[in-house]
Amino acid sequence: MTKLPSAVEDLQASEPEIGLALSHAGVRGVQKAVRIRRGTSETVMAAVIDCTVDLAADQKGVHMSRFPELFEEAIDVVVGSEARLVETLAEHIASRVVERQRALRAEVWIRAQWPIRRLTPVTGIATQEMVTLCGIAAASGTRTRRVVGVEATGINACPCAQGLVRNRASERLLDAGFEPDDIEKILELVPIATHNQRGRATLFVGTESDLDAELLVGIAERSMSAPIYDLLKRPDELFVVEHAHLEPRFVEDSVRHSLHDALDSLPGLADGDFLLARQVNFETIHVHDVVAERHGTVGELRAELSTGTPSAQQTTLAGWLSGEA
Repeated sequence: MTKLPSAVEDLQASEPEIGLALSHAGVRGVQKAVRIRRGTSETVMAAVIDCTVDLAADQKGVHMSRFPELFEEAIDVVVGSEARLVETLAEHIASRVVERQRALRAEVWIRAQWPIRRLTPVTGIATQEMVTLCGIAAASGTRTRRVVGVEATGINACPCAQGLVRNRASERLLDAGFEPDDIEKILELVPIATHNQRGRATLFVGTESDLDAELLVGIAERSMSAPIYDLLKRPDELFVVEHAHLEPRFVEDSVRHSLHDALDSLPGLADGDFLLARQVNFETIHVHDVVAERHGTVGELRAELSTGTPSAQQTTLAGWLSGEA
């Protein structure tokens, strides 16, 4: 007769029927209100937390009920004391999960909406924009690594379509009797039409240093043709549209600009620190979207930019978090 497990038996700690280790097991989409600090500012924001652990081959499962308990415990510490950086909160939760779950390794992702106040580019009207603030941490029994990141929205103007429109405009002006030199002057003065794409730029930085999230937002936004605003008067709208068409960029351009700007703006990063830039453009004349990404240690990226020789290795986010770099 098969023995039924008792109510007090730790079933998750028992051996599984199939002895395979799992790369990730845990919970996703846990929603909590957290108090986060960035520089001298702090605010309570809604956050979404994912937490997973590496599961050994001889352990049937993780204690899923303990994850919400750990989140509550970690957040109680934060709310009860000073506000923390989002990546520090992720690090705190990951360390506690390793301890409480007896896991070899834990990984925590936190995404929160961060309000940024700014002025519109021409009329100077105050407006509030929301960006996504990301904190990522991986912890083992001996070490932790953390990443801070942002996701910002902007606009990209397509260089390819703009080149086609420019050539057709040049042909029409020639047919209309304009001289080639005059055509060049006209096309330099008049913004050339193209199709626009709303874009989402992601920038992750893996470092022990505390970074200003608004600095990272600025880098992400500058990587695109132009920033966008929830509130725009007509002069502001004209500025954004003209600015975008004067700085046409592919997704690949945005990734390269983001990484180059990050290395210039954050000279204190160590060679062993980590950078990731990703750009997604939501197409307007196609039914698909386009994406580009580059990741690597700061040392890998600096060497490639200084020598022009492609890096033999491009360290991934997962590799950096696990300490493979």
